[in-house]
Amino acid sequence: MAAPPARQPLDLVQQLTRAERLLARRVTAILTAAGHSLDAWHVITLLADGAGHHMTEIAEHAFLPPATLTKLVDHLVDVNLVYRRVDDLDRRRIRVFLTRRGREVHQRLSSQIAASVAELPAARADQELLVELLGRLVEALDATPARDRYALSAGEPT
Repeated sequence: MAAPPARQPLDLVQQLTRAERLLARRVTAILTAAGHSLDAWHVITLLADGAGHHMTEIAEHAFLPPATLTKLVDHLVDVNLVYRRVDDLDRRRIRVFLTRRGREVHQRLSSQIAASVAELPAARADQELLVELLGRLVEALDATPARDRYALSAGEPT
């Protein structure tokens, strides 16, 4: 009887995708119970720094197309989690900020999410290392212009 084939380790993309989806499922359960979406959470977490951000920056952070983001921000305004203000430096642009209620929601949900993640069997040091390593990966990927990334993947000279 032949031995079963050795299980192939998942590649980086598969591992990251699986980890993201499993973690998103966990976080989504918390957010849904509070009446919020994962997309809204991405916006809220960016705005939690208090600096206010332009719609373009929010769209990039949340990986949302502009029209979808506009609808989402409209909803967040309607439920008093964010507000818009004309940019003091460029009056043609709008900045979005968390309201006091938005900050309270962020703090409450952040605590719940942190507690949920803390329940995972991975040691805190492992999680900190993972965040550090993923941060370095993101920086490296961001540092490579998209045109160069696609040309490299297609085997074309840059």
